[in-house]
Amino acid sequence: MTLIIAGDRSGTGKTTVTLALLAFLKQKSAQVQSFKVGPDYIDPMFHSYITGRPCRNLDPILTSIGYVKSCFAQHCQGVDYALIEGVMGLFDGVPFQKAGESKQETVGEIINPNLPGGEEETQYQNYGSTAHIAKILKIPVVLVIDCSRLSGSVAAIAYGYGFLDADINLVGVILNRVGSDRHLALLKTALEPLNIAVLGVIYRQESLTIPDRHLGLVPTQELPEIDCFLDRLAYLAENCFNWEQLLPYLTTSSPNYPISQSPYCPVTPLVKIAIAQDKAFNFYYSDNLDILEQWGAKLCYWSPMNDESLPEGVAGLYFGGGFPEMFASALSSNKKALKMVKEAIERGMPTYAECGGLMYLCEKIVNFEGNVWPMVGILGTTAKMGKKLTLGYKQGTALRSSLLLNLGEVLWGHEFHRSELTIPPSQPLFHLSSWHTNSPSHAEGWYHRNLHSSYLHLHFGGCPQIAARFFRHTLDFSKYLTLD
Repeated sequence: MTLIIAGDRSGTGKTTVTLALLAFLKQKSAQVQSFKVGPDYIDPMFHSYITGRPCRNLDPILTSIGYVKSCFAQHCQGVDYALIEGVMGLFDGVPFQKAGESKQETVGEIINPNLPGGEEETQYQNYGSTAHIAKILKIPVVLVIDCSRLSGSVAAIAYGYGFLDADINLVGVILNRVGSDRHLALLKTALEPLNIAVLGVIYRQESLTIPDRHLGLVPTQELPEIDCFLDRLAYLAENCFNWEQLLPYLTTSSPNYPISQSPYCPVTPLVKIAIAQDKAFNFYYSDNLDILEQWGAKLCYWSPMNDESLPEGVAGLYFGGGFPEMFASALSSNKKALKMVKEAIERGMPTYAECGGLMYLCEKIVNFEGNVWPMVGILGTTAKMGKKLTLGYKQGTALRSSLLLNLGEVLWGHEFHRSELTIPPSQPLFHLSSWHTNSPSHAEGWYHRNLHSSYLHLHFGGCPQIAARFFRHTLDFSKYLTLD
């Protein structure tokens, strides 16, 4: 068993509560596994920094219900405690409009036949929500309520969230941003008739916040005071939460869900793939990296900001998302790295780039201040930052066969960016449409014979053929390098 930390809405404080719980448990030298609902990258960075273990995303939209169950069961093994951080408000998801259809079956070629399917994916109004994950995994929920502008109305919120869906097991609430002892007394008096346990009380503390910017929280690598901040959170957790009631819920048991078998796991890695990893590029699903390793890749981490050359002997390049616009000066100044990347791609090295990685491969990046910074230049366009946020799940249909896709193949991904390209691709990879069929659709994605570059973030658990094909192309290229 474990808990999902849910919120009554976004911004209610569930991330702070989750980090406080994780920090306290880690201070007790416990082995703690964390999970995050949805397509988030930055919150999992904080989880992993605290626990020393990769945080796992639970997203049935990008993967499947079967994959969510398998991932949860696999990574709960051998740990003392587990904790899931929810997304947005408890019931905030999307309508699932494909009743009875398995998204896994729409993907096309499935390289790994042992991957759990989506046979349970029937129509669900709040698909992918925190409540949906709680129902999938059959685990209890703790609701964090922002009480800064509430007193007696807190009871209506708790009652509504607790009883809207009879399948949701709400075991307690955490009252956040409480103003005073008198305020707390009013809140508890209102909640008393409901018999809902108050599992924690956090008084209003304006200084206890994590800096944010245009895509969410500032990542851990950019916070020099993070250790001090986490120590404060651990102290808060020790003194503000009811651990006698919480700990039994957090203690893990063995979930009775099947665990998918690795597609392939050679004793000796067969090929080296360079993973861009620094302050500019750090948006990676841990599962994506694991799946590449399971196929036989040795992942070699390097910094496009600081390293002047690629890791020796690599046969593939993987650029995740991140904040290249914030570090465009350093990226642009590293001329040797830009030259090496461009030459490697021109030589035919298989390359996979998402969002921030796509921006890095453009001719230029124009940041929020209007400054222009030359980049790799393999794509004949410029990435320009703007105010408009492009956000949401997208269904991509392949417009042509390419390095990683077959014509007509369908997959699900997620877009999250504030940049736009000044020149669209002449032969785009995808036709992208939103979850809701009446939303605007557009063509997107750049490709060459050895390059897949797109704003669309993919989870390889939902499209295993992408990882398999990328690995196979890198393996073929490594043989070419040996002959060369």
